[in-house]
Amino acid sequence: MRVALRSFLIFAVVYVITPGVIEPAKARETVRFDEYTAGTVVVKTKERRLYYVLGGGRAIRYPVGVGKAGKAWSGTSFIRWKYLKPAWSPPREVKRDKPWLPDVIAGGSPNNPMGAAALTLSGGEYAIHGTNVPSSVGGFVSYGCIRMYNQDILDLYDRVHVGTRVVVM
Repeated sequence: MRVALRSFLIFAVVYVITPGVIEPAKARETVRFDEYTAGTVVVKTKERRLYYVLGGGRAIRYPVGVGKAGKAWSGTSFIRWKYLKPAWSPPREVKRDKPWLPDVIAGGSPNNPMGAAALTLSGGEYAIHGTNVPSSVGGFVSYGCIRMYNQDILDLYDRVHVGTRVVVM
């Protein structure tokens, strides 16, 4: 009880001192969410959060890394494919900026930026995927992909299917 109260008071003081600053979430959580229909994935880029809508006014909220300045995007897509331990080929833009990268990094490799799983999106080179650099979750860090902790992408992987609607705002 004392620990919970102390944690709440610390949060309240930090929030009052820095209003409008959103403390990065450390783990997924179920939250109130009345937007969109059940089964939709919603990414709120400014919040660096992904919501999987459960329905009934609830969603699972996950912390994510999103596109860095000039790389973020918005729109509606859907999950085109699902992969566990995917291999990764750097897109042209990444290869141009980092020419030393190999043409393919094997799935399961610690150097593979896709992490444990990937949900590729229709209409482009973007994906919602895990990461082997967990410190990047919560930041503006990618070329447009949505990065999740590996345990979170595996949780989301089990909840969604090919064709699931994805809204990025």
